[in-house]
Amino acid sequence: MSGEEGHDETTAAAAATKGGSAAAERMGVVRYDVGAGFREADDWVALERPLTIVLDGAEFATLVCTPSDMEELVYGFLASEGIVRRADEVATLAIDEASGFARVALRNPQAAGKDAVSKRFIGSCCGKSRQFYFLNDARTARTSTSAATVAVRQCVERLRELEDASEAFRLTGGLHNAALCTPERLLFARSDIGRHNALDKLYGRCLLDGIPTRDAIVAFSGRLSSEVVLKVAKLGAAVVLSKSAPTTLAIELARDLGITAVGFIRGQSLNVYSHAHRIRES
Repeated sequence: MSGEEGHDETTAAAAATKGGSAAAERMGVVRYDVGAGFREADDWVALERPLTIVLDGAEFATLVCTPSDMEELVYGFLASEGIVRRADEVATLAIDEASGFARVALRNPQAAGKDAVSKRFIGSCCGKSRQFYFLNDARTARTSTSAATVAVRQCVERLRELEDASEAFRLTGGLHNAALCTPERLLFARSDIGRHNALDKLYGRCLLDGIPTRDAIVAFSGRLSSEVVLKVAKLGAAVVLSKSAPTTLAIELARDLGITAVGFIRGQSLNVYSHAHRIRES
């Protein structure tokens, strides 16, 4: 093994394991290359594991996720579903990665929303046209009133920083990435096989560290779906950036929820689909 190969292996192993939890592992494959034919090889593959949240002694939800930053994921998911609003509303949290269970006890076992996680709800709110798939979405999505602005150059830079921070994605090609940013810099990034999980991990970190999100920017690696916009609204951020396309419902929700949705950020060009007053030329 050459020195360069050794460095690549070290870098890959560090990216695949974060905070003692794995995001990827090496697996045997049969590789075909033109001129070389078939050969046995190893490849980095994104880990996928179920995590069942047991809330106050009862099974609450099972998430299929990347087993990294799992404490953040649980906190963010509970907050996103409206079960908690602050980290101190959780009395205890014990995660057993081997068995795939996260056992949570709330300080208030009668917390609202525990029975509405999977209940469908489609309706209007405050006379507007916004529509939600689930009852808890209507309860927890926040309308942004932030006066923050961000320059086109900063949008491009923050998305580039997200890509640079995504070594695990480059290894596997199978992860979504999300980052919390200010206009000036990327604060931290999280990865997961589930785009919603990556955003919940951001939310969980914000709760645990008391990070304000009113003027925050979310940089995201994938398509801007309605689910992504709802997660951004629940987190409380004002702007979401992506190099990919939005959907029609995502744009409608972003407009109703006061969120600036920016897509197709490529080179020095971008599309602003809602609340363009927050994006300035320089």
